Amino acid sequence: MLLLGTVSYAQKTVMVGGAPMYPTKDIVDNAVNSKDHTTLVAAVKAAGLVETLKGAGPFTVFAPTNEAFDKLPKGTVETLLKPENKKMLQSVLTYHVVAGKWSAADVVKAIKKGNGKYVAKTVQGGELTFMLDGNDVWVMDEKGGRAKITIADVNQKNGVIHVIDTVLMHN
Repeated sequence: MLLLGTVSYAQKTVMVGGAPMYPTKDIVDNAVNSKDHTTLVAAVKAAGLVETLKGAGPFTVFAPTNEAFDKLPKGTVETLLKPENKKMLQSVLTYHVVAGKWSAADVVKAIKKGNGKYVAKTVQGGELTFMLDGNDVWVMDEKGGRAKITIADVNQKNGVIHVIDTVLMHN
């Protein structure tokens, strides 16, 4: 007996911010349900990037938590969310996105191949440097700031999200 149907890659549903992140939904449709990413979602909306992140991709998004945004100097988020700072906000957010779908295993493999470091170009045009510290994957921005990937491989219909604990900044 021959069964025809869609191929399932058995990607598991990961919990983020108290909500299930379904691999069948896109980045935006999942992120809006995470109570840990309300600031990021508000920023994506204010920057006019909803349609982009609902697009086909694939995208690898390094998604800072609300706590990560709270580490920024007081007033930074409020300033970035103002309509007159839309371009700056777009730049900050697209600095957290890399084209393609990079699993944690792909990143670790690239780090090992690069003798301890891997540099990736972001959608914004800047660079992020990835490195290992024990079993933890760290991302370093152009200003020397470091973010730890706290939840890896949150698979999406149009890419993957890696949750990070610090907002990345570029020059």
